[in-house]
Amino acid sequence: MTTRLLFLCTGNSCRSQMAEGLCRARHPERFEVHSAGIEKHGLNPDAIVVMAEVGIDISAHQSRRLDELDDPVFDVVITVCGHAHETCPIFPGNAKVIHQGFDDPPALASTESEREKTLDHYRRVRDEIDQYVRLLPEMFQPVED
Repeated sequence: MTTRLLFLCTGNSCRSQMAEGLCRARHPERFEVHSAGIEKHGLNPDAIVVMAEVGIDISAHQSRRLDELDDPVFDVVITVCGHAHETCPIFPGNAKVIHQGFDDPPALASTESEREKTLDHYRRVRDEIDQYVRLLPEMFQPVED
């Protein structure tokens, strides 16, 4: 039994992409994982770098808007930024919508001049998302197929 899960962010470029990659890696049998954005900003290259540091390759991920998803029916929708939470649409079915916000790494890193300090912001948010993702099986009971 799997739970269809969507991570939703503003641009589907960083936080939701990291969450999708982490959840797929940590719980491949438990969740059918997707990510999307209210808008489409393209995959963030620094997110790819910090995910590779923990052995997860998201380089083939595509940035998508909600209306580009093949099947918009989910059991759980997790908004990972305030804008997505505030503008979260109504989903078909009985999707449980949860907000779990995380800081925006590109915004945090925008004032950094050193590459390592820039990546440190991405690493911190990646690790916070990973801690959250590891707890997901405890939060949700499997949905009957």
